[in-house]
Amino acid sequence: MAENNLDIPYRGGFQGTEHRFALSVYFEDTDAYGIVYYANYLKFMERARSDMVRAVGVDQAEELRRSGSAYAVVEVNIKYRRPARLGDDLLVVSTVEQVRASSVDIHQRVMRGTELLTDATVTAAFLDGGGRPRRQPKDWVEKFMAITTK
Repeated sequence: MAENNLDIPYRGGFQGTEHRFALSVYFEDTDAYGIVYYANYLKFMERARSDMVRAVGVDQAEELRRSGSAYAVVEVNIKYRRPARLGDDLLVVSTVEQVRASSVDIHQRVMRGTELLTDATVTAAFLDGGGRPRRQPKDWVEKFMAITTK
C-alpha cells in the first residue's frame, strides 16, 4: 500500500529564523464554555518547541538514549492576552532569543491570524540523567546560534 501525505504526522518549519507550527483547537482543549483552558497553551507551545528542535537538526531522543541527557523547561514567563476558542486555527511562532552553555531561551507566540493570543518566554535547560545542568553538545549550540534572533 502506497504511503500518502495523510499518513505522515504534521511538521512545522522555518521561515527565516521563525519556526511556525499550525494547529486547530479541539473540544478536548477547551473548558465548558468552549474557551481554551489556560494550561493547554503550554501544551501547544511544547509541541511547537519539540518540532522546532527537531527541525533545526537536534535529535533529543537519541541523546536521551545515549547519555540520559535531555532538555527540561526550568522557567516560563507567560502573558495571556486573548482567548482561543473551539474550532480556531492557531499558529505557534517560536524564535530562539539566547543560547547559553546549558540552556536556551525561546520566545513563543500563539496567534490566531494576526491576533496575538499568548506571549511567552521559555527557558529550557539541558540536564544530565541526575537532573543537573550540563553543557549542550557543541553542534547543538551552533545550530541554535544560527537561528538566534538577538
